[in-house]
Amino acid sequence: MLVTGTASTDLHGLHLWMRHESRPTERRAPITPDDARTIVNHGATLTVERSHQRVFAIEEYEHVGCAVADPRSWVEAPLTTYVVGIKELDEQPATLRHTHIYFAHAYKEQEGSRALLRRFVDGGGELVDIEYLAVNQRRVVAFGYWAGYVGASLAVLAHRGALVAPLAPATRLDLDDAVAQSSSSPGSALVLGARGRSGRGAVDALGRVGWEISRWGIDQTRELDRARLLDHDLLVNCVVSYGRQEPFVRPRDLDAPRRLRVIGDVTCDVTSEANLIPLNTATTTWDEPVRRFGESSTGGPLDVIAIDNLPSLLPREASVSFSADFTPLLVDLASRTGAFAAAREAFVEATSTLR
Repeated sequence: MLVTGTASTDLHGLHLWMRHESRPTERRAPITPDDARTIVNHGATLTVERSHQRVFAIEEYEHVGCAVADPRSWVEAPLTTYVVGIKELDEQPATLRHTHIYFAHAYKEQEGSRALLRRFVDGGGELVDIEYLAVNQRRVVAFGYWAGYVGASLAVLAHRGALVAPLAPATRLDLDDAVAQSSSSPGSALVLGARGRSGRGAVDALGRVGWEISRWGIDQTRELDRARLLDHDLLVNCVVSYGRQEPFVRPRDLDAPRRLRVIGDVTCDVTSEANLIPLNTATTTWDEPVRRFGESSTGGPLDVIAIDNLPSLLPREASVSFSADFTPLLVDLASRTGAFAAAREAFVEATSTLR
């Protein structure tokens, strides 16, 4: 938590602006009302845009001392303002003048990443990609646990033919109940990257309903036993890769001997060279959460779930845990020290060829 004390000014002069999310299915908030109170009490100004889809009501933020603004009014905010969000920005304005803090997914040559970085370079703004907030090369804040938890839960539902679209936000208890009711005959699951945040979430979700779980880490994925991998009912991919490596499931694996029927691709690097499930090259959505491959293959159909905002299906739980980790980091934001030093270094490196 931030330094306590009635006279603390740890965040004095800092102006944060939490924007409305442009993606209709994004329900999370990077800062909860409870943590907003802490931020304001420690001297910062926090402006919150109205949002009909955010899991927390705007009145909760007003009650703890936040200013309120209209959606997308961050465009006219003072240039010293730090604009905080979760997912992608609108395509306009064409140039970005502010410092934006969000998950941009722009440093692995993802589709559209160069155009996004060009907007920052041309506008003189800065991207603080939350994925790159790190100390000693270890990420310090993420939604990973809940991404893994939801991804594994949806994979079980898909395996049992019980995944009903369109998906809708729920509570953890509701999701657990739905999975439990569908999984009367547990199968075998493989979690890749089982020791990371997402992997732990996936293992917890599968364990709750009694599935037999294989937990693979770096040793098992470095020298892949593909036949053993394919000999599971479902696979949950939680491995983060920053470059090319041996993929886990390839198009030609559709015709290989396999039990595998469902892949929950939590990592979801589908448009990057780091895609470890190159069988699939596009995200799926809340409206169409499953993409089917191999209906005419010798191995039978294989369903892939590749939703890139899984934690938004449990928006309250995900927001609470993320905000609790994010809020204490803000003491280092203005100086770009601590975890923010690594994020700035990543931005400078990614934009070096565009300047």
